[in-house]
Amino acid sequence: MKVAVYGKGGIGKSTTSCNISIALARRGKRILQIGCDPKHDSTFTLTGFLIPTIIDTLQLKDYHYEDVWPEDVIYKGYGGVDCVEAGGPPAGAGCGGYVVGETVKPLKELNAFYEYDIILFDVLGDVVCGGFAAPLNYADYCIIITDNGFDALFAANRIAASVREKAHTHPLRLAGLVGNRTSGRDLIDKYVEACPMAVLEVLPLVEDIRISRVKGKTLFEMAEGQPNLNFVCDFYSNIADQLSKPEGVVPREIPDRELFSLLSDFYLNPILEKEDKTRENQRNTSFDFAII
Repeated sequence: MKVAVYGKGGIGKSTTSCNISIALARRGKRILQIGCDPKHDSTFTLTGFLIPTIIDTLQLKDYHYEDVWPEDVIYKGYGGVDCVEAGGPPAGAGCGGYVVGETVKPLKELNAFYEYDIILFDVLGDVVCGGFAAPLNYADYCIIITDNGFDALFAANRIAASVREKAHTHPLRLAGLVGNRTSGRDLIDKYVEACPMAVLEVLPLVEDIRISRVKGKTLFEMAEGQPNLNFVCDFYSNIADQLSKPEGVVPREIPDRELFSLLSDFYLNPILEKEDKTRENQRNTSFDFAII
């Protein structure tokens, strides 16, 4: 199974991806995580350093694919997760989608692309062009990382549109949303009510999730010395369990103007939203009493 992880820039895709990879590996799966970002820092919390990219390696080999060996591009990370960084063109030049293709090509030639139970693509930022959407060409499922805010959900909707578009050409499905480091989920729930999809998990607003990135460690590794973090690891484990047999959907994104109105009304009319929720709860309570 191949899973592509998307979300607004800075939302925590790499941190989430690394911890999901560990959770899957602890369930006996062979995992390869591929970082698809020119910053080549997707796997930093798994390896503890910035590993050489496939593009770097190909340049050293003068693009002779036959001279590239698995140990040149695949690095072992924490928990037995194998790690690859695609790299990318210099800032302001080239296409990230082309680099993803160049990353997959040597992995296929090394037969490494087919030796894993799950390959996880950690993809940069929002989908603004076909190049950014390139990993979806290889994926069976997509996961969108978001928070309970306007911008992240607006980006999530654009990604959902890309999943629907790619689903025309191959059996790609959206596994669901993951809310990252948020104290609430009311806006997430409002969005998925209008654009039905699963919410795999909503991670709590825990500072250690952010700090783990700086330390170059996953939450699972940090929990070895800080048992109080085990409850956070359980969230990632729950996501891993759901990925064992994901159902997935082909989403029907909300038109931009409708989504803008939906999300902005939530902020501009919070009292009305609370009143609607109160009335709904009252109706449900009345219905329950009627049944009794």
